[in-house]
Amino acid sequence: QVQLVESGGGLVQAGGSLRVSCAASGRTFSRYTMGWFRQAPGKEREFVAAIRWSGGITNYADSVKGRFTISRDNAKNTVYLQMNSLKPEDTAVYYCNALSQGILSWGQGTQVTVSS
Repeated sequence: QVQLVESGGGLVQAGGSLRVSCAASGRTFSRYTMGWFRQAPGKEREFVAAIRWSGGITNYADSVKGRFTISRDNAKNTVYLQMNSLKPEDTAVYYCNALSQGILSWGQGTQVTVSS
C-alpha cells in the first residue's frame, strides 16, 4: 500500500502563509491522484484539494479556492499544499491522501493552527 507522511504544519497568524508537504512511498507515485483533506475538532473530514497525476487538473473546495494551491513533484514523490491568506477557520489537521488502484490511503496528518 501507499505510505504517506505529512509535514510542515504549525502555527501561523491570520493572513499568513504555510506550505504543507506529503511524501509518498510507492513506485508509481506519478500515477496516483493525490489530495488534501482537513478535519477540525468535532467536525467531519472535508475535502480541500486534489490533483491528478498529470498535474494539470486540480480541484479545490470553494472555501479555499483562490487561496490554496496544490502541486506535486513526481520526481520527489511529494505533493504540496500552499496555503495563503490563512484564516482562523482553516485551523485543522490536514491529511494527505492518495488514490491508487481504487484504494484510498491516508497519512497521519499535520496540525495547522491559524491565530486571529
